[in-house]
Amino acid sequence: MTESVEQMIDRLCAKIPDHPEPGVLFRDLTPLFADGDGFKRTVDALTDAFRGQYDCVAGVEARGFMIAAAVAYASGVGIVPVRKKGKLPRETISQQYNLEYGTETLEIHTDDVPRGSRVLVLDDVLATGGTLGASASLLTRAGFNVAGFGVIMELTALRGRAQLGGHRVRALLRV
Repeated sequence: MTESVEQMIDRLCAKIPDHPEPGVLFRDLTPLFADGDGFKRTVDALTDAFRGQYDCVAGVEARGFMIAAAVAYASGVGIVPVRKKGKLPRETISQQYNLEYGTETLEIHTDDVPRGSRVLVLDDVLATGGTLGASASLLTRAGFNVAGFGVIMELTALRGRAQLGGHRVRALLRV
């Protein structure tokens, strides 16, 4: 029997109990990124889920960059990096959002891809939805159309989908 993408991700994901605090089970995807076949199958699954529905991909800092670069390459499209404030050298547009203990700001360049482009937003994990929701707001304000969200893992108990404005979400593993 062939292992499903979901089973493979779960198998390759390192599970660290009580990190970063007691009672939390941290799920580390770096073993998946290190496994050539596992990473390829993950990229293929995300690419296939949205095939023909996007003109470019956006990768959210930092692990989203790896995923977005691979999906962009596999699809033959460009990539828009969604960076933390102050990391991009040219004219940017910014979006501030709330964290549990403060705020963060994301930025993109204003002129990397044409306005109206359909942008697929990619990241490793959907948790509370704050970062991905802010990314969608930022891209929309910049004149792009959010084609959807692709993530490797969704932490369903944190209800992050509610922050994504009804956009299509494809999570390869929901835990």
